[in-house]
Amino acid sequence: MPSVECASNQEVTILYTNHHGWLYEWLRRRLGCSDNAADLAHDTYLRVIDSGRFPSRDTARSYLMQVAKGLVVDRHRRKAIEQAYLDAIASHPAVIVPSPEERLLALEALVLIDSALNKLKPRVRETFILSQFEGQAYSEIALKLGVSVASIKKYMFDAMEACLDVLESDGKLR
Repeated sequence: MPSVECASNQEVTILYTNHHGWLYEWLRRRLGCSDNAADLAHDTYLRVIDSGRFPSRDTARSYLMQVAKGLVVDRHRRKAIEQAYLDAIASHPAVIVPSPEERLLALEALVLIDSALNKLKPRVRETFILSQFEGQAYSEIALKLGVSVASIKKYMFDAMEACLDVLESDGKLR
């Protein structure tokens, strides 16, 4: 990771002035959409400002590119989650389809849960997915992963705890 230090308003202004055009063009070529590029360039600078860390002059572009790449990945992941959610609710009768507000809240919760699951150890994440999304019993999962049912129970506890922690810390469960 590039070296970074705390930034003053003037340093942020200089960083923006010197590199915004380059970053925007890089994102536009990568995304193929000027509106999305503008949004992500803006979000990149917000992320840098929010972090309180500032790249050195020599590492500014690589640091901005690293932050922007992370935001591009986040955007693609969110779009994939959103599409999966929309596909799932499309299969339900119109009577039980959630309102736009409920859909937005559900999507935000799914993105948070996805983020929490991606921070887990691979076996814990796989256990959660096999149990919650594929409906497999703990004994089936234990056999598949070559571990005990007690281990599967611990993995599920860890995964559920991570999901609850992220939802509670974001205010989704109060």
